[in-house]
Amino acid sequence: MAIEAPPRTPERVLMKGNEAIAEAAIQAGCDAYFGYPITPQAEILEWMARRMPELGRVFVQAESELGAINMALGAAATGARVLVSSSSPGTSLMAEGMSYMAGSEVPMVFVDVMRGGPGLGSIGPSQGDYFQMVKGHGHGDYRTPVFAPSSIAEAIDLVADAFEVAERYRTPVVILADGTLGQAMEPVVPAYRLPPRPAFDWAVGGAAGRRPRVVRSLHLKPEDLEAHNEHLQVKYRAIEAAEVRWTGELLDDAELVIVAYGTAARVARTAIRRAREGGLRAGLFRPISLWPFPSGPLADLAARARGILTVELSAGQMVDDVRLAVEGRTPVAFHGLTGGMVPTPDEVLVALRRLWAITPPRSVQGAPGERPPRRSARSVPLEPPVRRASPAPPDVDEPALQEVWR
Repeated sequence: MAIEAPPRTPERVLMKGNEAIAEAAIQAGCDAYFGYPITPQAEILEWMARRMPELGRVFVQAESELGAINMALGAAATGARVLVSSSSPGTSLMAEGMSYMAGSEVPMVFVDVMRGGPGLGSIGPSQGDYFQMVKGHGHGDYRTPVFAPSSIAEAIDLVADAFEVAERYRTPVVILADGTLGQAMEPVVPAYRLPPRPAFDWAVGGAAGRRPRVVRSLHLKPEDLEAHNEHLQVKYRAIEAAEVRWTGELLDDAELVIVAYGTAARVARTAIRRAREGGLRAGLFRPISLWPFPSGPLADLAARARGILTVELSAGQMVDDVRLAVEGRTPVAFHGLTGGMVPTPDEVLVALRRLWAITPPRSVQGAPGERPPRRSARSVPLEPPVRRASPAPPDVDEPALQEVWR
């Protein structure tokens, strides 16, 4: 009797975040890469420098970030599947090109691996580019979808998704990662995906047998520019309706909710586990699409939460969008560090306890189904983070907490 071999389980591979993102782009059909070296994303460029020529595809290390983004604009205008990567100061130099791409409606995927700032700052991990990437990097009334992975496996998935969204809506799409994710190594099962290529009826190229096509962002007549901008706004509303992405953990019974993305979400996950071990019911709301921001789901959650804590590797940027979504339904507090510093789970746990100690139970805030009275989103005092050698024990009760944080 023949004995069948057991099914072979997919092999896990140890990969660095930057290299996984680069290989995911290659497997997603990236035709051309343009970039300029800058830490902590240099491994993306290095990986593409080796792999793209092996496959007969285009790799260009430009003379500057300005050169790279404008080369990308030209290649994307031909319908090529294009990737560009940089880090915070380099991303600033590419802002004008991103605006031109949005105005010209050419699809492209841009990877920003964030470092400490402002200025040259440091090469440590940061989430200080949230304003820049989510609110618009360059001039004009435009938006770009922004996806924020919190693991290397998720980054691989989101790269293919980004190319798909970019081509579906003819827009640049951003993968926003902090330096920790770019430099970390994790075992992953490479689950690459090759998005189907749509037929482009707008791309420039040889015009034999057809009318020439023009890809541009210049509209000198105000009426023409107004019509073009209204067209863009209709497109952005369609993206807001269809491309919101988020995930939650332990939210069903959560009294307190942490909102975090990227590495901060991973720190928060550990803090939540420790909080629950001490009897404090906490959960995680993790935006995956930073734009469009998952305002609706977060607002629904805020209506039944005792309080919300936003955790970031910044001085507080996403917290503004959290407060806009919550609209005073429940207090919103913030905890973050800057300049390459990463909060520890114990520090986040201390911030959770402080928020719990100074907020009333939900039953006091409003009856079920009734919108609670509008409260100031800044009703929770913002205190500078303090590194404590011995955080408060996890099993203290509410009176003890009130004594600690009085």
